Amino acid sequence: MTTTDTATRTTLDEVSDAARRAFAVTVASTAAERAAWLTAVADALDANGPELIAIADEESHLGTTRLTGELARTTSQLRLFAEAVVEGSYLEATVDHPNAETIPPRPDLRRMLRPLGPVAVFSASNFPFAFSVAGGDTASALAAGCPVIVKGHSAHPRLSRRTADVVAGALAAAGAPDGVFGLVEGRETGVALVQHPSIRAVGFTGSLHGGRALFDLASGRPDPIPFYGELSAVNPVLITAAALDARADELAAGLAASFTLGAGQFCTNPGVVFVPAGSGFAERVGAAVGATAPVPMLTDGIAAAFADGLSGLAAHDGVTVVAGYAAQQPGTGSAVVLSTTTAAVLADPSALLVECFGPSTLVVEYDRLDDALDAIHSIGGSLTATVHAEPGEELGGIVEVLTEIAGRVLFAGWPTGVAVSWAQQHGGPWPSTTSIHTSVGVTAVRRFLRPVAYQDASDAVLPPELRESNPLGIPRRVDGVLRLPGAPVT
Repeated sequence: MTTTDTATRTTLDEVSDAARRAFAVTVASTAAERAAWLTAVADALDANGPELIAIADEESHLGTTRLTGELARTTSQLRLFAEAVVEGSYLEATVDHPNAETIPPRPDLRRMLRPLGPVAVFSASNFPFAFSVAGGDTASALAAGCPVIVKGHSAHPRLSRRTADVVAGALAAAGAPDGVFGLVEGRETGVALVQHPSIRAVGFTGSLHGGRALFDLASGRPDPIPFYGELSAVNPVLITAAALDARADELAAGLAASFTLGAGQFCTNPGVVFVPAGSGFAERVGAAVGATAPVPMLTDGIAAAFADGLSGLAAHDGVTVVAGYAAQQPGTGSAVVLSTTTAAVLADPSALLVECFGPSTLVVEYDRLDDALDAIHSIGGSLTATVHAEPGEELGGIVEVLTEIAGRVLFAGWPTGVAVSWAQQHGGPWPSTTSIHTSVGVTAVRRFLRPVAYQDASDAVLPPELRESNPLGIPRRVDGVLRLPGAPVT
């Protein structure tokens, strides 16, 4: 592993050049080799879990129970990527044999996805394991065959360094090339990292302001590179009248638990909830929250931003503080429930439909369902959108709107839980993310791959995945027909 302790260009060059040299090895590595690297990292993190969790708790205040679960999620997703690279379908291997009768005549064409090159990963503050040094971006990039340079987050520097030591040691022991993983620190170094010519893509989870600045840098390079940023989301929830009539207290309790989880410091926090007017739902939520003591937030900067956001919402015409206090104590966050109307939201959506990163939610009362849908549509983009309804209700129009603005649509439940799986989509229209891809789940690996087609190549020069005999036994599409391993050819 190589690290930087200062924001010097010379040191960054050394780390980046090492990653570039490592790419010459990783691009030719086998799926079995990369799976072994990922599994070794997962095993090492588990073995060092008690030490890492203790450091994380000291720096993040998130508690050992939450952090123990998060570390388990982190190692599980490393192992899931290990399984996926061996299975092989993520490569989209495709073979078209020559056909002189097509118009125009078709040569022998074989296509698959190949790794981009060294990837820069920016750690997030709110998930010191799962979205940090050894988190999903790192796991998916390594799975793709891309070396990784992580920019550690200032919210947990000791944990970042110790995790990096564990990761680097595991990779070296598993035979990964030197330079395949590096850690850098400092804001200026992060800016320079995005601009470094060795970097071929960036994975980022963080604020809208910071992410947009880096996105512009990545796009403005002489050789623009993809920037996969997760930036901001209000995650709207729509509750129908029938659902509220059937289970108002249950819904209030569920919302209270969701928006206060982890002091509200989740990108999937349900920040705006639409309910029928006159239902008294906001008051029910306030009662479900009860009297809560302020809890330490991840950083003083996050706490200050939360307090500023609350102050702006509370001062807005038409907004009422139903429970809690808009004024927050320095460094901490306490639960706040606010309420307003769809008329107020539609009159000033840019002020009211904004992420307030912390333990707060805005309950919006609607007289007509269409008004609520208009307000939700004006959000622009979000990671999630949720509808609570009763069986038999017509949801076609609701689902159409929610699907347009969100990457994951929930039917009941609450969005503050993101399963790591093949089908997961964690990303949505701007401003939630800067791309159409997911940052969670197996298909996150697609971000760090590019398609290459080989025309009329001899079998000897083709990658094993595209050779006629399919020696690795991976799923492939051959002459337009999906062929699964072991399936008879018809």
